[in-house]
Amino acid sequence: MPEKYVLKSAPGLSGGAFTIDYAKELNASQLEVVTQGDGPCLVLAGAGSGKTRTLIYRVAYLLERGVRPENILLVTFTNKAAGEMRNRVEMLLKAQSKGLWCGTFHHIGNRLLRMYGASIGLSNDFGILDEEDSRDLIKTCIKLVTAKFPEAKFPKPAVVGSYLSFASNAKKSIAEVLAKNAPYLLPFNQAFEKIKILYEEKKKKTKNLDYDDLLIYWIALLERAPQIREKLTRQFQYVLVDEYQDTNRLQHDIIRLLSGHHKNVLVVGDDAQSIYSFRAAEIKNILEFPETFPGAKIHKLETNYRSTRSVLTLANESIKHNVHQFPKTLRHVHGQGSKPQLVKVRDPRQEAQFIVQRIMEFEESGIELSEIAVLFRAHYQAASLELELVRRGISYLVRGGIRFFEQAHIKDALSYLKILNNPADEIAWSRALTLQSGIGAGYAERIFTLAGKEKNPLEAAMAPAFGDHLPARVRDGFFYFKKTMKNLLKEDLADHPDGLLEEVLEQGYQKHVLLNFENAQDRIEDLKQLVNFAHTYKNLKDFLADVTLRESFKGETILKSGGEDEKNELILSTIHQAKGLEWRAVFIIGLSEGQFPHFKSMEHEESLEEERRLFYVAATRAKEELVMTHPITRFDFNAGTVINRPSVFISELPSDTYVEVEVEEEPSAEETIYLDPEE
Repeated sequence: MPEKYVLKSAPGLSGGAFTIDYAKELNASQLEVVTQGDGPCLVLAGAGSGKTRTLIYRVAYLLERGVRPENILLVTFTNKAAGEMRNRVEMLLKAQSKGLWCGTFHHIGNRLLRMYGASIGLSNDFGILDEEDSRDLIKTCIKLVTAKFPEAKFPKPAVVGSYLSFASNAKKSIAEVLAKNAPYLLPFNQAFEKIKILYEEKKKKTKNLDYDDLLIYWIALLERAPQIREKLTRQFQYVLVDEYQDTNRLQHDIIRLLSGHHKNVLVVGDDAQSIYSFRAAEIKNILEFPETFPGAKIHKLETNYRSTRSVLTLANESIKHNVHQFPKTLRHVHGQGSKPQLVKVRDPRQEAQFIVQRIMEFEESGIELSEIAVLFRAHYQAASLELELVRRGISYLVRGGIRFFEQAHIKDALSYLKILNNPADEIAWSRALTLQSGIGAGYAERIFTLAGKEKNPLEAAMAPAFGDHLPARVRDGFFYFKKTMKNLLKEDLADHPDGLLEEVLEQGYQKHVLLNFENAQDRIEDLKQLVNFAHTYKNLKDFLADVTLRESFKGETILKSGGEDEKNELILSTIHQAKGLEWRAVFIIGLSEGQFPHFKSMEHEESLEEERRLFYVAATRAKEELVMTHPITRFDFNAGTVINRPSVFISELPSDTYVEVEVEEEPSAEETIYLDPEE
């Protein structure tokens, strides 16, 4: 048995015997949370302040104080986090925590509904629809509800499902959600409502629940079964919630109802890192916690164990411009460190050249590639950088997704141009043809096989009578394909990849994206930037050669944070995907007004504040080196060369929080060099 001792001096401990020396293991703020966390408590945990450690020690402390494991509920956002927390508690106590309720909202909801669902008429042997099952069932409902709509002109099941889910989690009407997030879908609102009703009926008939139902029925259990609510609220003497800033309205209401008896609800989060409103996360949950839970104590964890003083100074100065927040000031434990750099570059291409050279310099100084990350607001901002990395032979991973030029919507648009460049490219034909309504893989192959008998398949397919033998449904789709290709063959578009791509969008592909992809607006933004990117090329052949060059440079898997066998590869990531991670050196690119912050966010204070939180999250990922880039110009297909003002997140910073760096190119060399004006 481990030795025990009496901890006498820590607040909240009254002479009991404890296995863990809490005063030694925790700083003063963490110790206060662990030992004085009874009643409603809001723990505002700044970036890098050890919130997970604090939660783990709080659970261990409760167990050591004699609270039974089954009387503690710890809610996390991933099963992995739940497992790790449970394991660390057991390692601390050198004993099993059998009976501890620990898991995600959905995991715990499933357990409770299996146990008590019968009290609200729910069979305990219900099935759970995964995303694919849910999508298939919605597809069936769409066919029944929208017979009058041509299939190609109605949003796909994944799109419909995403907005039905958002409305449920946000506790808003479908019309409200569409008006704010996808106004172009408002004409389908009534159809969406009917689909939802039919979808609910079919789930009930087949005794199935989807993921959202696990929360919806959990709330129903607490609201409609008073005896079960009483039992559960008495059982869970202590309710602890991680990442509270990421909760939606359903989750918030569950916690409010579940903690009604003992009122020992402790939530940990950081309003300054609330960046997931597009997933229905509601920042008001954390901002209004003191009003929701009267008498709530507010604890602040402000000691940052990650970053240098210089990085934290910049982050603190940035986030203070948000009005709707709990003010915090991150304090450093590491040294001063080098000041963050603001690097002004001519355009995105020079930005890419500079970043690659700087990365190589970091490597020479002893920082491995895997300890460097390039973060961006939107994926398209890394397009030029990806090509430059491939040219230089630098291995990289795109975290949370695939490389820019390998995304479905980018490859779709490029398929038309590939046919122009090489009419014998069967893969491009198949991709472009199957985008058309009524044309599946089989008919796409038949069409190409027939056209391929001629010397020039494209010329053959453009003949007026070609395709007349096809069934009516297939013929209609092929008509739109021919129409697009004929427009692309216009003489004034020859060897103008930007104009060709613009034509692809105008001829119907933009509408296709709106109806077929959940994050349609982001993808359209990608495509518009692809048009601008293509403008830098003088001919179609060179453009396609460059964007396909990276196909021989594989490895676009999701980075396994903390996993085994990670390679020494540079990390590219959206800021949203980077939350919770850290690197020795971080680049934040594309800091230009209208790019970051996004131009749409400038219209609403609420949106602009979330964008600023996004910048704050990006800056606080850096442990030692923070480099920010501002492209001075960019090309816009409709407006020509545009002068970019620096991001408001830069212009509002005190000038002494960073060092300005200007990039110059040596006339006799291709390499880009950077000059620090202070050196």
